[in-house]
Amino acid sequence: MKPGIRNWTRTLTAAAMAVSAMTVLAIVLFVFVSAAPLLREGNLAEAFGPVWRPSGEPARYGILPMVLTSLALSLGAVVLALPLAIGVCLFAHGTAPPRLARFVLGLVHFMTGIPTVVYAFAGMCVLVPFVRARFAYGSGFCLLSAMPVLALLILPTLVLLLHAYMRQAGARLTLTCASLGMSRLESVVRVLLPISRKALVAAAVLGFCRAVGDTLVALMLAGNAPQFPTGLFRSVRALTAHVALVLATDWHSPEFRSLAAAGLVLFLLTACLSLAIRRICHVHPSSELS
Repeated sequence: MKPGIRNWTRTLTAAAMAVSAMTVLAIVLFVFVSAAPLLREGNLAEAFGPVWRPSGEPARYGILPMVLTSLALSLGAVVLALPLAIGVCLFAHGTAPPRLARFVLGLVHFMTGIPTVVYAFAGMCVLVPFVRARFAYGSGFCLLSAMPVLALLILPTLVLLLHAYMRQAGARLTLTCASLGMSRLESVVRVLLPISRKALVAAAVLGFCRAVGDTLVALMLAGNAPQFPTGLFRSVRALTAHVALVLATDWHSPEFRSLAAAGLVLFLLTACLSLAIRRICHVHPSSELS
């Protein structure tokens, strides 16, 4: 690369990094400025109370049920999606012919381009009536209806991250495992998958972040009832769906001020998980092989 082009590339990269950093900083400042009245007036404990009843006497604006719902829904989605992601990667790396493996991975790539509303609409048309008819409990808009759809939504994230790590590590292991007389499946199950455990954890954390930040699946399938997620058939409201519902009504009510607490929770949760991902992904496959 010519020196002039290299200098322009470095300049554009530095400018992009500066713009990104300033954007993130502006978002952080906005969230904390919005939450400042809660901190200043000592209403933070009330904002995280267990009851959301804005029309009651007295009115209550606690978002704790929505926080726990987001955690339960995201954790359940990861529990459902992680074994599927491991199975897809084992199939692609261990047993599938090369053409079939490329087709499966291409299908996973295609899934990343499907809009979230398509997943949610398909779940509303297929899964909700099935849950309502099969279990005969409630309207079918519940935690059980939203969880599998959200798992399907985050599945490509888990598969692609784990696959990339396994492909990079597998390039170093192919000849070694073959010299030991291992088959493709044996080398993947006994060697490649165990050394990919940190990538597996990173994929799970990243999928959890993706699930926590999703809005439409929870909004269209979970029922939007502000209550604790005490059962799979219970209608619940996730934190992101709560933000969307409150913003859809007005901008000046006491309910709107509760969004500062919701934004603060989402920001702190995603920031902590992002730092965890960076620490987990810091380990390179070569260090696992040494």
